[in-house]
Amino acid sequence: MLKRYSQSEEDYLEAIYLIELKNKVVRVKDVAESVGVTMPSVVSAIRSLSEKGLVEQEQYGHIELTLKGRKVARDVYERHKTLYTFFHQFLGLEAAIAEKDACLMEHHLSPETRQRLLKVLEYVQGCEEVLFLERLWHFIETGDRLGPCSGCGVK
Repeated sequence: MLKRYSQSEEDYLEAIYLIELKNKVVRVKDVAESVGVTMPSVVSAIRSLSEKGLVEQEQYGHIELTLKGRKVARDVYERHKTLYTFFHQFLGLEAAIAEKDACLMEHHLSPETRQRLLKVLEYVQGCEEVLFLERLWHFIETGDRLGPCSGCGVK
């Protein structure tokens, strides 16, 4: 299991990872825009992450994740994707709400819980006729069940 870092550290690592995937080159300005902080805040965070062996940066140069940093960042991003998918596709939450909640919860999701969520998603997505989801969303929205359950007869 990976060592857990602070929420702020994980946010920076995830931002660097995503910028790297998109642009290949990561600048302080890009990270500041992505995380929504000032450039001096990013410089301070990068210094701290560098001391922990998670990023490398030449003075005033581009930022790069170390192997260790990339592993942590990828793990944070995978937790985020799992939560976002569960909230948006399974619970039917609007994309913006699912995104916001995934950002908040990704820092606290255990590997065991993530694996269970992935299994639930895999199971539901593997069904051609996902009547269960339609029934669930209807119940969430209205509080009413759509007739008795064909599997167990619950009304």
